[in-house]
Amino acid sequence: MHPAGQNAELDTPAPQMIAPPSTLASSSESAQRPTALLQRTIWGLDPLALDHRYWAAHGVQVVRLGEPSEILADAELYLLIDPRSLVLFRMSSVIDTLNWIKPQVLFLRLHDDRERGYHERILTDPSNRFLRFQRLYDATADLRLARAVLTPDREVARLWQSSPDPAAGWRRLRRHTPRHERMTLSIDGSVFDRSHDHEIALYLRDLMNRWNRPDSTISRAQLFEPEVWKDPKSVIDPDARFIGPVWVGAGRQVPAGTTVIGPAILWDDPQARPPMQDIQWLAIEPHEIPHTAPVRDTTLAARLLRRAFDFAFAFVALLLTLPLYPFIMLAIWLEDGRPVFFTHRRETLGGREFPCIKFRSMRKDAEHIKQQLLAQNQADGPQFYIARDPRLTHVGKVLRKYDLDELPQFLNVLLGQMSVVGPRPSPRVENQFYPPWREARLSVRPGITGLWQIHRTRQSGWDFQEWIRYDIEYVEKRSWPLDLWIIWKTIVRLFRKVTRS
Repeated sequence: MHPAGQNAELDTPAPQMIAPPSTLASSSESAQRPTALLQRTIWGLDPLALDHRYWAAHGVQVVRLGEPSEILADAELYLLIDPRSLVLFRMSSVIDTLNWIKPQVLFLRLHDDRERGYHERILTDPSNRFLRFQRLYDATADLRLARAVLTPDREVARLWQSSPDPAAGWRRLRRHTPRHERMTLSIDGSVFDRSHDHEIALYLRDLMNRWNRPDSTISRAQLFEPEVWKDPKSVIDPDARFIGPVWVGAGRQVPAGTTVIGPAILWDDPQARPPMQDIQWLAIEPHEIPHTAPVRDTTLAARLLRRAFDFAFAFVALLLTLPLYPFIMLAIWLEDGRPVFFTHRRETLGGREFPCIKFRSMRKDAEHIKQQLLAQNQADGPQFYIARDPRLTHVGKVLRKYDLDELPQFLNVLLGQMSVVGPRPSPRVENQFYPPWREARLSVRPGITGLWQIHRTRQSGWDFQEWIRYDIEYVEKRSWPLDLWIIWKTIVRLFRKVTRS
């Protein structure tokens, strides 16, 4: 076995095996040559640049204190961290807070529960006789609890970047931001110290396991086979074998008979290192959208016909359900007061935002309670779902059970913001989770009902996957017979709910 997967040069003709980066170096070796990995590049990018590309794929610009860089207007969020840290956490941990509460500054307490490394050395007396072993823990132990900030405000990002030290930076942010516009959230994440090579190697390992589409922000990354990404100027023999995620840099050759065990990076050959390219913030989506097809009714006549159907259906539905409105509004008001309606910004055709209208089914302090329930979330994606949600009012439970809370959305249909049938309307912050899915679902108007609504199983760990699957399937197969079938299935489902009560 080759001794070091990330340092391997593949310069011998005999069959060989490349090990994963966790075998890169011991703590003592890293101490002798700190930050050596920061000098290496893959696709022209060093580890810090890879970190920037990863977060850019989520619409986030990394802003480190004291490191001069332009604060770009095209980024949707800014991640403010200290110069020493590399951090990884799931955006699903914070997406609901950003979506519903919309804080100007979201302070994150990142809890890293990784087992920290250590090494031992022998202590002897002046006569060189053994005394005991001494265990030396990594200097990164103080990073078990790290802090970071997410903000949509460029001025806040500039304030952090210009601070003389982290302590002064935190003070500036708290003084600058009113108490009601900031929030603190504790989440699980991984924190790595960029001043130690073995910490950078661990960061790269975790990054590769998380990041399935580096081509979203790295134009040189080309998919060779599942989990294997290569540079255009690399050569891989068809008989080479890959196990796990592997990234192959410029000028590298992987000969026949080689087995590369991932996660592993075969760094750029220094003689063939490509120049670093700027992040193209306006084109961070993959060049090809998988599993999607053009929307079928693209002619003007087809669009007008569908719009006419939506308008007529919504108009009739409002006439039939309007007598229920006073009773629903009175019930909501008697139990929990005003407001009776709830609106939230969602995205429609082409990414335009609109206020999606519903009858309010939750308590007025629902968002405060939600922060206490995040650990109980049963959904696997950006949405939040609990089978018996304690935030629902008594009236809200009835409204949700029979889908009466969605009746006001027929107003959105009349205004041309929604269709009767289509993908579930979602806010921008949720749609950024998976660019190909976003591209497909925003090519049509969102609907009051759709394939996901009538097919979802609520199976643990599959809700988000089903959501993506049925949204994309609808866009691919969209037709009048499919729309009419979905409407019929929705009516049948509602009828069964009523008859079973």
